[in-house]
Amino acid sequence: MFKNKTILITGGTGSFGNAVLKELIRKGIKEIRIFSRDEKKQDDMRKKYGEDVLKFYIGDVRDYHSLISAVRGCDYIFHAAALKQVPSCEFHPLEAVKTNVMGTENVLEASINSEVKKVVCLSTDKAVYPINAMGISKAMMEKVMISKARSAKNTIICATRYGNVMASRGSVIPLFCNQIISGKPITITNPRMTRFMMNLKNAIELVFFAFDNASSGDIFVQKAPASSIETLSNSLLEIFNQVKYKKNIIGTRHGEKLHEILLSKEEIFAAEDLGEYYKIPPDLRDMDYSKYFEKGEIEITNKNEYSSSNTKQLNSDELKKMLYELDYIKDCLKGKFTIPNI
Repeated sequence: MFKNKTILITGGTGSFGNAVLKELIRKGIKEIRIFSRDEKKQDDMRKKYGEDVLKFYIGDVRDYHSLISAVRGCDYIFHAAALKQVPSCEFHPLEAVKTNVMGTENVLEASINSEVKKVVCLSTDKAVYPINAMGISKAMMEKVMISKARSAKNTIICATRYGNVMASRGSVIPLFCNQIISGKPITITNPRMTRFMMNLKNAIELVFFAFDNASSGDIFVQKAPASSIETLSNSLLEIFNQVKYKKNIIGTRHGEKLHEILLSKEEIFAAEDLGEYYKIPPDLRDMDYSKYFEKGEIEITNKNEYSSSNTKQLNSDELKKMLYELDYIKDCLKGKFTIPNI
């Protein structure tokens, strides 16, 4: 599907952009465009890969005009640009709206005007029953995506939704590793808190699956195992041979949930189970509500939402196996500890 095509990655210097780039370079692509506002990271990528197919565009999704030249002539777009840090979005909610909501509007409008074939928008579990500004902005991003999908004639627009990616920038694994290596106590918000465990490879597989199988307006979710924060911290301590180690329980941060949710109760009712994935088709009803008052509507299901508390729970051995496979953990064990910059 990608051979001899031109692909744009918004927010392309981030975790997802770096990971998907490694996959795309192998696929005989005509041109891969990296769009972001960080010229330093773009220069780092340019030097790291040194590939002629890579083209770099400085710009911000908030600025429609900066997108035009980057989008023009593209076949496919991965829309990964976003403000993702929950605490910073809590303190600056309008900044989250400008990037995550209005920025997505700009990307999709430019894509439709340029007749891009397919666009995949990256969303998050925090968009389901959102309690924080980041989640609310991503939930609105999904609504913008579905709204645009209704009217786009020549562009298929869809989304993927996943939880935190293991060992990505801002996630808890690098924090715990840093604290252990530095001899500082591990800071735990709530030992009972659960989180889905996905690596970047899983995230890329989900996006590629969406590209292959999406109709306009669909949202795709990959089924994933989960772990409690207590199990995660204990597993890392075992990996670093620091079983008896001091832990400080500091309480939940701004806008944090006890459990992640990838599908709401209402979405479970409509979702298609595709084995390793769920597909949530868009609600394409019109605004004529009279027929629902006259005929009624199917009763909403009593099924539970799909969350990190009711999916498969990893035990310590299973989680350690996943952790040992991360390049980040391998580097830490070799004494090459760094704070992820992606």
